[in-house]
Amino acid sequence: MKLKACIFDLDGTLLDSMHVWDNLGANYLKSLNIIPPEDIREILKPMSILQATQYLRKEFGITYTDDEIITQLTHILEQAYFYNIKLKAGVIEFLEKLKTQGVKMCIATATEKYLVEAAVKRLKIFDYFEFITTCTCVGTGKDNPIIYQKSLKKLGAKLDEAIVFEDALYAIETAKKAGFTVVGIYDPSAGSDSEKIKKICDYYTTNLMCLDFI
Repeated sequence: MKLKACIFDLDGTLLDSMHVWDNLGANYLKSLNIIPPEDIREILKPMSILQATQYLRKEFGITYTDDEIITQLTHILEQAYFYNIKLKAGVIEFLEKLKTQGVKMCIATATEKYLVEAAVKRLKIFDYFEFITTCTCVGTGKDNPIIYQKSLKKLGAKLDEAIVFEDALYAIETAKKAGFTVVGIYDPSAGSDSEKIKKICDYYTTNLMCLDFI
């Protein structure tokens, strides 16, 4: 294929950040001196932040309002994205390789844009991307291919000229069903899905610089 465009997920793909989301509920409960149950990660994993907020408030008798809990959870995320989260292995080298070949790139993520911008600017990869789009911006999650399709159009490429990079099984399934070439990126948060991901993806790697198709 003549590669003209790359659409990158953020968390678990470019950033080593999934542990922040996986531990968000537990860390929040600990901040209130509440011992989190061992399965709190699995309980909260399929929930939206509002659903998680409501569950935590009701289940643990938290007296804060939903809005106050969301603000507190957001503060934990801000500390991580503003100051602590790091890049995954090979990211800068791979982005530089794509840039030298004239490939246009964007970020398509479920994370709120201001958190994304803070992290990628701090980590000095902001300038590699034409734009950042989020699920909030397009009005739907990655169970719908709209975020990839709109990104493709904005990058000015055809379907057979683009690659999507993702770590999560459900997002990979969405992109593949929409006809995209997909690179699966290993992340511990999706380790139990790795065999399924390998079967679905066109390429699979633990380090972007190990990819040899460009």
